[in-house]
Order: sequence, then C-alpha cells, then structure tokens
Amino acid sequence: MSALNIGGKSMDEALAALSDMTGGMAPIGKQEHEQRIARAQAFMVEQGVAAVFLNAGTNMRYFTGTKWYASERMVGAILPAVGALEYIAPVFEEGSLTDFMLVKGKVNCWEEHESPYQLFIDVLGRMGIKPDAASAPRIGICESAAFFIADGIRPLAAGYALENAKSVTAFCRARKSPAEIALMQRVKDMTLEVHKAAASILHEGITTVEVSDFIARAHRKVGAPGSYFCIVLFGEATAYPHGVSYAQTLTPGDVVLIDTGCQVHGYISDITRTYVYGDISERQRFVWNAEKAAQLAAFAAAQLGVPCREVDAAARASLESNGFGPGYKLPGLPHRTGHGIGMDIHEWPYLVGSDSTPLDVGMCFSNEPMICIPGEFGVRHEDHFYMTAAGPRWFTEPAHSIDDPFGMGR
Repeated sequence: MSALNIGGKSMDEALAALSDMTGGMAPIGKQEHEQRIARAQAFMVEQGVAAVFLNAGTNMRYFTGTKWYASERMVGAILPAVGALEYIAPVFEEGSLTDFMLVKGKVNCWEEHESPYQLFIDVLGRMGIKPDAASAPRIGICESAAFFIADGIRPLAAGYALENAKSVTAFCRARKSPAEIALMQRVKDMTLEVHKAAASILHEGITTVEVSDFIARAHRKVGAPGSYFCIVLFGEATAYPHGVSYAQTLTPGDVVLIDTGCQVHGYISDITRTYVYGDISERQRFVWNAEKAAQLAAFAAAQLGVPCREVDAAARASLESNGFGPGYKLPGLPHRTGHGIGMDIHEWPYLVGSDSTPLDVGMCFSNEPMICIPGEFGVRHEDHFYMTAAGPRWFTEPAHSIDDPFGMGR
C-alpha cells in the first residue's frame, strides 16, 4: 500500500496552500536579556567564577541581545560576577557595535596595531578582578571563541585561572524560558507545515535538488528567511545521516528522508520525516516501526532528574530488541539519540552515553534515534521535546504511521 498524502500537487499549488505563520512573534526583549545576565552573575558568584568573556556570536547575543558575528578580530562582552557588563571591540567598530546593542555597556576599544588581549587583562584589573597572594581569579573564556583568542590571552594572564566558560553559558542557555519555548514552538510548527507541503509535490523523476529548492521557497512562504539547512535523500542514500555528495532522482518504492529547519528571531527548528514513495515493503515497514518504537522509548525515559545518558540507553535497548546494534554498531544507531537545541542547532546537553547531566525544566532536545542500514536505506524520525515540571512534552507529535506519516487520515 502506498503512503497517503504523498505526491499529487504541483509546486505552485503546494506553495499557494501555505501562509505566513509569524504573526504575533516577537524577539526576546531587553528585560529578559537583563534577567539572563543577573542569573548568570548569581551562578558565577555561587560557583566562584570572577568573570567570563562572551565571544561575538550566539553567546553574546543570548546574554546581551547584541548581534555580532565572530571574525578574526576579538569582539565580545566581559561579564563580571559583580558589576556592569562591558564590551571589547576595535575602535573603528565602536559606532556599529553600539548601534546593535540591546543591553548597553561601556565599549573598551583597541586600535588595529594594539593587543586586544592586553586590553582584556587591563579591563579585568579596572573591574577589580586582580590576582593576589591568596587567590587566582577564575576567568571563563567563551567555549565558542577561536583558539587565537585564548592563545592571545593566556601568556598575559599570569595569576589568573583561565577555564572554559561553558559551565556558566551552558547552565543558563540549556534551561529555556517560556518566551524561548514559545518561539521554538512556532518555528517547529512552521517547518512541519513545510514538510507536509514537500511530501505533497513528490513525483517520479523529481530530484533531491528540486525538493530542496522547493523547501527553501516554502520556508519563505511561512515567514522564515528560507531554510536554515536542508537534507533531502532518496533510496539507499537515506542510510547516511547527513547525506551524500550527489543528487538523487525519485523512483517508486524509494525511502524518502527529509531533514530541514528554519530560524526566526534567533531560534531554530530541526525536524526529520521519513516515508516511502509508492508501495511499501514489509522490510521498510518493520524498520520504520522499529525507529518509532525507539523514539517513543527515549521520550518515555526522559523524566526530570534522569541523566541524559539513560534516555540514549532506552532508545538503544529498544533498537536492540528489534535486532539492531548493539550499541553504536551498524545496522543500527551510530550517533547520539538527540541534542539540545535553541539558538544553536546543536546545544548542550546531549542525549548520549557520555552525558550525565540530569534533565531539568526548560531543557529542549531532539529525539532522533536513526536506524542506518548501509546498502539498503535509513529511517530517522526527528521530533523535539522540552522538559516541564510534569515531564517531557512534544513540540511536534511524532510521525503517525508509515502509511500516513502526517496523520492526515486520522
């Protein structure tokens, strides 16, 4: 039996059925950014971290609302455990950086021939964060900062204890606020509608490139700038989690795997759907159902206080009961069961055997225990959930069945 709601529409018809879904959405405001800074500072005082450097990019934007992309020049924010946040940037960027600021702060500037690393140390001293005989102040360096930044600071930081700022940034960013959850819900809803539209335009002979181009147009139609990323695979190529180098052409009986997402107001969606174009074999049905069982096992295991690794273990136990694995072996699941998501597509913590982080309210995860069978096909169901006081809650409901993946026949 062929899957319902697969194919039958032209691209123009499918696009016409979509509409802008961004109404009422608003970016995170200044007040919440200030609350994030206060939360980080309270945690830093508790943990004994004197200051952190937030590199240009996601971390600086998360805490300050200031959008600036990382480059070969040191630009960022210096967040002390006590006192006002300040920025560091080249002199010629001061005006632009100030214009982009949401949370305002003093800009400490360096000329092109000067050392931003020495300036960083000097600012710490002016903030009252200085080494003494009794202690070495702990200074967190943004985990996303390029090596050249840490390498430039280290020789000048005698008396300081430099460390990874992840202990602060991940603690804050992993626990999403209600406003963040609402933004993430909307972008995921948008991408799910794009998935339905993509399934509706499939026909024999269509290429993966054509589908990917359509998905970008569909994301724009629902209000996103386009696709944040897009993977479209047919047939045997679906066995490779992140795709292959060549385009494929759709033929009857092919497994179709589409993994895509968009970004609005800094928050990202990431959803995968797998189904069959044409008649479904018993092998395809068995693997599809085994994948769904593993996804549901992971969801059931995701309870407050449970270590992330146990969610991964639950998915693998389900897969092994159906003959896959064991562990990370193929045919089976070669990668982690899921990843955190928010402003970056992959964030902490991770649903993987090495991550012992206890699940906490506000944490958001992908749930995607993919089955890869080299030489045949792969199946990945990817939906996301977030942790509430009552346990896990889906952002998007899992695929319904291989015969009706989008639940249109219910």
